[in-house]
Amino acid sequence: MFTFPGAVQIMNDSVRIETLDDSATEDWDSYVRRDPDATFFHLSGWRTIIERGMGHRAHYLYAVNAEERVVGVFPLGQIKSMVFGNALISVPFCVRGGVCAETPAAHDALVAAGMELARDLGVDYLEVRGGKALGEDWKTKHLYVNFSRPIEEDEESNMLAIPRKQRAMVRKGIKSGLEARIDEGIDRLFEAYSQSVHNLGTPVFPKRYFRMLKECFGDDCEILTVLHSGEVVASVMSFYFRDQVLPYYGGGTLKARALKGNDFMYWELMRHSASKGSRIFDFGRSKQGTGSYSFKKNWGFEPEPLDYQYYLVKAKSMPDVSPNNPKYRMFVNAWKKLPLPVTRIVGPWIAKNLG
Repeated sequence: MFTFPGAVQIMNDSVRIETLDDSATEDWDSYVRRDPDATFFHLSGWRTIIERGMGHRAHYLYAVNAEERVVGVFPLGQIKSMVFGNALISVPFCVRGGVCAETPAAHDALVAAGMELARDLGVDYLEVRGGKALGEDWKTKHLYVNFSRPIEEDEESNMLAIPRKQRAMVRKGIKSGLEARIDEGIDRLFEAYSQSVHNLGTPVFPKRYFRMLKECFGDDCEILTVLHSGEVVASVMSFYFRDQVLPYYGGGTLKARALKGNDFMYWELMRHSASKGSRIFDFGRSKQGTGSYSFKKNWGFEPEPLDYQYYLVKAKSMPDVSPNNPKYRMFVNAWKKLPLPVTRIVGPWIAKNLG
């Protein structure tokens, strides 16, 4: 068990830092669900995904006060790869992470513990995705933005909130004879998603990864699939947290573009999630200047900065493992040319180390 050396005093009460084990997951998740700054990606289920789903080490640090109550969390996973280096990340495979704490003292203790852990593990760097500024020892990358906005209970209001040109795309999808289904299994999602990322030149995650997400998060993880004449056109896995819906892993087949399958899919998700009580549609992160950035802007969503912060240990500069990095451009172009069945076999061995 990792224990932060030295108690931090808060109003005559001490805080200690511990590492999460199975006995404390309920207390961890209870804290996450009540902290207004916490996200779906702070839930303890991601620890299971990191360790059992992807084979990496997780270090989930949490602060406990004198009454043995959890007062802060800092989820961390270590991704160690010969190709992409050795990093401690909050949180791998997630777009957000960071420290959530009730008090400044608990926050500072968790940050200090995370930095000490990074040094002890000898990683290249510690990466924190989103959250508050962490201090002068940290470098910041302004690469991503996030898109989210409120949705209404009324279907017509949500339709009219979509800008005219994008609304026309949605209506074309409706007229194409598409239909949406909620899937219990992951097979049709994997079919559509693996095709989509292959076309982008990106390795696909292991199939068991998507299966484990369903197992870990239950009803809070849902798959919506779009069909045309019984064939898969598009599919998306979404997460539900508080009053938010987060479409996370989505993609379309080659037929999706002509049938407006992706436009129809996100409209159906918006309509379906609103009927379930969701009031925030979180479209997720995008890199500025990319196709996904433009797509989300077309829906009427406005970008909000999503900064990533880095504490460099062995590294001399902030990492750049983006597909847009010229270093990986040759790989991306070659990957697109591989047969799809081959990418489904080889891809997971690469993707699990991308984090």
